[in-house]
Order: sequence, then structure tokens, then C-alpha cells
Amino acid sequence: MLEILRERSVEFDVIEYLEHLPSREDLERFLELLPNPPEELVRKDKHFKELGLNADDYTTVESVIEVLLAHPRLMQRPVIIRGQRAVLARPSDKVIELLD
Repeated sequence: MLEILRERSVEFDVIEYLEHLPSREDLERFLELLPNPPEELVRKDKHFKELGLNADDYTTVESVIEVLLAHPRLMQRPVIIRGQRAVLARPSDKVIELLD
């Protein structure tokens, strides 16, 4: 994904989300800009299962924000924002949609 941005000479900032935890306002903005359903911002990985969480409980904006504030490692990434649009760049070529 970073290669795509560099190849297209796009200026960008990388924010290490575990060093600079997203605030409630950040998460609200991500969810507002992303075209995806809110639950797609939550990774349902091994850590999610170890926490004993149920995916059906995290489908609304508020429930997604609450789980990500409590467990920031569960945030799907990378989230790429450009202006008033955003994408979950997974796979990385999804960032091209945002640039075109």
C-alpha cells in the first residue's frame, strides 16, 4: 500500500495506531467516511476470539467504537483517508479506488 502511494507521488502521514490510540472522535470520523458497514472496522482474528467476543455484538457504530476503544488491536487497518473519503486498504490495491 505504501508502495502504491509512493509510486503515485502521494504525500501521506503514517499514524501508528497502537502508539497514538484513536480517540472516539477519530473512530467516529473513520466510520463516517468509510463506505463499509461499521463491523468491517473490527478484526475478527485470534485475539477477538481469545477475548470471547461475539461478532454479532459489534455491528452498530456505537458498539464498534466501544470495542475499539477497549481493544484497539482489533482495528482493521490500514485505514486510508483522503479528503472526505476513506477506504480500508486491505487488500492494499484498494487504495487505488481512493486515488482515482
